[in-house]
Amino acid sequence: MNTIKYSNRLIKFLCNRSDFHGLCRKTAHLFHEEQVHWRKKSFSLSRHFRTTSQRLDLNDKPKVERPRAQTTIDEEEIKRFSALAQLWWDEEGEFTALHTMNELRVPLIVNALIEQKQKTGAESHQFKAHSQLEGFKILDVGSGGGILSEPLARLGAFVIGIDASEENIKIAQAHVIRNEEVACNIKYICATVEDLIESEERSFDCVIASEVVEHVLDAPMFIKACCKLVKPGGSMFLTTINRTNLSYLLGVVAAERLLRIVEPGTHNWNKFISPQDLQYLLDHNGFSTRLVHGMMYNPVTKRWSWTENTSINYALHAVCTDQALHVDGQT
Repeated sequence: MNTIKYSNRLIKFLCNRSDFHGLCRKTAHLFHEEQVHWRKKSFSLSRHFRTTSQRLDLNDKPKVERPRAQTTIDEEEIKRFSALAQLWWDEEGEFTALHTMNELRVPLIVNALIEQKQKTGAESHQFKAHSQLEGFKILDVGSGGGILSEPLARLGAFVIGIDASEENIKIAQAHVIRNEEVACNIKYICATVEDLIESEERSFDCVIASEVVEHVLDAPMFIKACCKLVKPGGSMFLTTINRTNLSYLLGVVAAERLLRIVEPGTHNWNKFISPQDLQYLLDHNGFSTRLVHGMMYNPVTKRWSWTENTSINYALHAVCTDQALHVDGQT
């Protein structure tokens, strides 16, 4: 109910803007065009591509790049976030919402992992406040500048952060090196999730893809690759955006074009995914969904809060079951 009241207040605020009615007409036209485009576009699970561009090292010397696995990355998305790489650790800048989201997602991850570990026979007194995640091996997919990786490593986990943008990896490495205790618990790699399957299949206690699913080209392929990296009994944490009319109004129109919470063009509504569709993909890969919870961002306080309403942002926790091993045997 509080979420509905908040959404109503935000909509009233937008409607009081002098330029809002004209923008709504334009938005309605764009929204209609996107829906028509989506219906016409055939969905293919084989929509992949290979990265062919060479990367440069710090001395601008070209280096030989090993063949990249088939990947779900969207080059346009990578270019967009690479251009913003220097802003990752500006807590009042472009990524403010991601910094404050840690207030929700870090406790969610910590509590769920400890609870899952205790179910396997570990004693509760073994978990210390300053090293609650000691012994956990975590993969942070789309780690960006390390906003989520660092807090998890600070709690004792060994974290591998991967990102397809080399600029983002450099920023993350430069930031973490300032803290030796944290740096020894983090390894950043410029790679895609598909690149890790050959060497890291079923090796992680936890795989996290926070605010990533809505930026990939092929969600089913991406989820399948992430699932293959989680060991039986391990966890998958996802935060993303639902594909609803309200998420278009508030997540795209308001957040990007009116309030400028994020850079215009950051989100493509056609890539948003509902909790039901995401759960279906996880079920298909042998995972059992344990929690789905809505998340609400307040642009005034710049803080997140939990809500039962999943019509915009939401978080999902799923656990890898033995069924995942049968799925592996069939593929």
